[in-house]
Amino acid sequence: MKKSVILGVTGSIAAHKAADLASLLTKAKCDVRVVMTADAQRFITSLPFKTLTRNPVVTDLYDEDDSWRPTHIELADAADMLVIAPATANVIAKLAHGLADDALTCIALALNFKAKILIAPAMNGKMWLHPATQTNVATLKKRGVEFIGPDEGLLSCGYEGIGRLWPVEKIAGRVTKAVR
Repeated sequence: MKKSVILGVTGSIAAHKAADLASLLTKAKCDVRVVMTADAQRFITSLPFKTLTRNPVVTDLYDEDDSWRPTHIELADAADMLVIAPATANVIAKLAHGLADDALTCIALALNFKAKILIAPAMNGKMWLHPATQTNVATLKKRGVEFIGPDEGLLSCGYEGIGRLWPVEKIAGRVTKAVR
């Protein structure tokens, strides 16, 4: 049976790399359901994800299929793992504080207890190193959330340092190992 992986994509310039991650996870025989925040849709459309995963993409909390159950609850109940890649400082803060104002954060709060959460941050290094972000990361780690990255290198903003999305091949490897 295919493992159900929800791929959350947030508003980072690295959002385009999430399409490669979706492809790798699909090739690894995962049933990938992509959930995009409104900010993610400013960087990439849902079409590549729909094509690569062969599943509809959730872009709004009120996206509903023909079921009587809310989509975010159905996805949360079925998930073996939630992967957020890239994850912005904003979504990390929302998760740490239990805010649920979009489909992705609602799914995170409604996840079944067997589902794992893996977050792959991507942001400016100053944002990553800010005490508020580090406190939010520590809070999530205490709750059992795993982090992969961020990586170091040249950032899209022109700075050199920490903040790059971890290589998608390594994220995919971590996910497939975790859901086996």
